[in-house]
Amino acid sequence: MSGIALPLRGVPLRPATSRAATITERNALVYFRLWYMFVSGFFEPFFYLLSIGIGVGALVGGVEVGGTTIRYESFVAPGMMAAAAMNGAVFDATFSIFFKLKYMKLYDSVVATPVSAREIAVGEIGWSLFRGGTYSVAFLLAMTALGFTESWWSVLAVPAALLIGLAFSAAGMALTSYMRTWHQFDFINLALIPLFLFSATFYPLDVYPRALEIVVQVSPLYHGVALIRALTLGAVGGHLLVHVAYLIAVGVAGAVVTGRRLERLLLT
Repeated sequence: MSGIALPLRGVPLRPATSRAATITERNALVYFRLWYMFVSGFFEPFFYLLSIGIGVGALVGGVEVGGTTIRYESFVAPGMMAAAAMNGAVFDATFSIFFKLKYMKLYDSVVATPVSAREIAVGEIGWSLFRGGTYSVAFLLAMTALGFTESWWSVLAVPAALLIGLAFSAAGMALTSYMRTWHQFDFINLALIPLFLFSATFYPLDVYPRALEIVVQVSPLYHGVALIRALTLGAVGGHLLVHVAYLIAVGVAGAVVTGRRLERLLLT
């Protein structure tokens, strides 16, 4: 009977969550072999923190937030943490996904297995969250060691960073599914720079002109920065739920669009 193909009827398939997890596991195995690429993602925002937070902070002095003056280092550090979560998520969800989809043709092979296109999307987002969560823990430990956290609420900054990763990884994958050439990634870089500079990362929101203030408040990174900053400063309240809801909404919308787009690209 060794040459007879046996039917799979009655053989239970793995749960959908488990099948999606295989995509996350596959990425982990690849990156753990290339550990230096994995670790390198932490250093850029950390160097920004040291140069801007400590170097510029000595010149700026204090920043007034909610009627309270705090050190500039304590103001900037949460913004750097949020930016690190954004950058890590965007890299995995754009350049990496595009290569797997258009050149490596990895997903064409995956959908020939019981793993669906939607499960691919969930698995890739799961990997982005794992990578971003690792960076966030390391970054928070560095912030604490340098004395840039003001409250024990800071421990919740890691889940907050995961929400940023969810929003940007899902949205990034959705946008990547529409791209056809590497040149189109210039638009992503063009969008990330203003997000990094104008999301209340370096200055309080009230220093911006009112028109720019409204634009900034639409940015997912602004909501991430505001959420992490409030937690590290101990300014906790019901208003933070607005930031949480916004990031979750962006993440869910991006995941839905990504799942549908992958089904269209891979199954038609």
